[in-house]
Amino acid sequence: MQLRYVFTELGQGLRRNLSMHMAVILTLFVSLTLVGMGVLLNQEADRTAEQFGNELQITAYFCKARDDNPACTGEVTDAQKAAITKVMENNPEVRSFEFESQEEALERVKEQQDPELFSGPNPLMTAEDLHESARITLKDPEEYAGIQSALIGLDGVSGIQDLHEELQPIYSSIKWLQRGAFFTAACLVLAALLLVGNTIRLAAFARRREIGIMRLVGASTLYIALPFLLEALVTALLGVLLAAGALGGFMYFVVERHLVTELRFIPWVGLPDYLLALAVIGVVGPLLTLAPTLVLTRKYLKV
Repeated sequence: MQLRYVFTELGQGLRRNLSMHMAVILTLFVSLTLVGMGVLLNQEADRTAEQFGNELQITAYFCKARDDNPACTGEVTDAQKAAITKVMENNPEVRSFEFESQEEALERVKEQQDPELFSGPNPLMTAEDLHESARITLKDPEEYAGIQSALIGLDGVSGIQDLHEELQPIYSSIKWLQRGAFFTAACLVLAALLLVGNTIRLAAFARRREIGIMRLVGASTLYIALPFLLEALVTALLGVLLAAGALGGFMYFVVERHLVTELRFIPWVGLPDYLLALAVIGVVGPLLTLAPTLVLTRKYLKV
């Protein structure tokens, strides 16, 4: 009987303040969508940095058997790699470095292209066509001239790839998009909190007689506040579902249907990144409604 009363109050509360609840749901929908977009942009920035090298990285390519560089007389030897390693270890501009073999380089290229192009009797390229390399992470992205000049003349080094100037506009654009998404989301989250507060106040005013009777008969704090908490939970779930649908539509119609097929050389976000964004908005959404509801019910209901 008690649960029946709680759900009856829930239905009446949703109908009583339908316009306010719709405003909260729509505000949550837009704000959570932007939060999810910010998560996806952050994952895209990480994938791009991993693929092309981040702002703190340069890549040293080693000589291969048939190298275009006339300074390379053959494939890099173990002694030459040891000398290169020593230079990187002793250079003050270098934070860390890692080696990538020719086979690992080929696997990375396969991820960007159709794998069938690399199989069969006439593959597009083989591991021998690619360079073994060292990815060097710098301490300061603006200080790389020293390690660059130290490596370029060493035996076994075919060339240095420095993408600072080429990648800077890409990373700057992603960062500004991230900041814009999170800033707009923060403003809308604040609007959602204010709307939740107004909704609780109006709902408490509309039910003041019932709340007074419940106090007189000794109803518990949780029992009185439960319909308000359920209303907050329902609006949060609807906002999360709408945001999840919007993010899913973006992933399918924009990323999968266009970006992945037209710009294959860029590693775009996928299902794991979408699930991560869903997890974030699935936590943030209920928190935005349940937390203020718990606080405001104590103020407006005085329970």
